[in-house]
Amino acid sequence: MNLGNCPQCGKLYVLNLKGMCSDCIKDIERQYEDCNHYLKENRGTTITELSEVTGVSIKQITTFIREGRISIANAPNMGYACEVCGTLIREGNMCDSCRSRLTKDIRNAYNDGDAGKSNQAEKTQGAYRIVDKFRDN
Repeated sequence: MNLGNCPQCGKLYVLNLKGMCSDCIKDIERQYEDCNHYLKENRGTTITELSEVTGVSIKQITTFIREGRISIANAPNMGYACEVCGTLIREGNMCDSCRSRLTKDIRNAYNDGDAGKSNQAEKTQGAYRIVDKFRDN
């Protein structure tokens, strides 16, 4: 029997697929039901209002959205924070501006790496290296 400590409450429990004790699983399910019930009756709510009314943390509501348990397709004011800058988004982990900045930074780092390799190749092109002697044989 595998035992572990629940990451939510710290109690000892038998390890399961959810990764937490049965009491915490029930509590999270209750929080989900509260959120889902409130959203059915108040489609124009924001994530902050939902958190204040239901008492469920914004982090947990965001987890429900990312898991696909709460759909924001019919909730025009619902969104969650970008992981980089905190701007409200409706899908993914980053807003468009952070995503484009990250893409640009990666592209620049890749290009800088290629430039460094070509400069080093030019420097060693005329030099004799001991490895070359063994490659020819």
